[in-house]
Amino acid sequence: MNKSRMEAFSDGVLAVIITIMVLEMKSPKGMTVAALVPVIPVFLSYILSFIYIGIYWNNHHHLLHATQRVNGATLWANLHLLFWLSLVPFTTAWMGENHFAAWPVAVYGLVMLLAGVAYFILARALIHLHGHGSTLATSIGSDRKGKISIALYAVGIPLSFVQRWIAGACYVMVAIMWLVPDRRIEKRVAE
Repeated sequence: MNKSRMEAFSDGVLAVIITIMVLEMKSPKGMTVAALVPVIPVFLSYILSFIYIGIYWNNHHHLLHATQRVNGATLWANLHLLFWLSLVPFTTAWMGENHFAAWPVAVYGLVMLLAGVAYFILARALIHLHGHGSTLATSIGSDRKGKISIALYAVGIPLSFVQRWIAGACYVMVAIMWLVPDRRIEKRVAE
């Protein structure tokens, strides 16, 4: 199957996710700068989630750039990823509106963990389809960065109940790790 429909659908879903997140942000009550203070947690959670969706969009684009086709397994793996990403607006709003309380931070981390696992599954499904000697397989390699991300989410979730700011720092570290686009795929495709 041609990959273009999966790519277009994914781009559309990710665009809707970002739109929903911004629509969840309510304007402050009042006309002074002080009125902005109560919405700072909502804004911070939005920034983090916007960066995450951008990271997934960017890496998804690179992933599909290194592929020639998709099949039923990759379509389902992609839907699995989009399902978890579609929960980001909910967890973002819950976390921000509750000033980074333990349960919302833990659930946010759980959704990020499951999105990371889903992305890993999608990459493996595409590698299986294209072969272990393919451009995609050789550029991803052992996916150390992906595995570290999953580990940091797994550490952050229980830390939400001990010290939620440390959990948040784990989530921010993952985002920082992925802010620089993964050049492995671009490099292999160029070769």
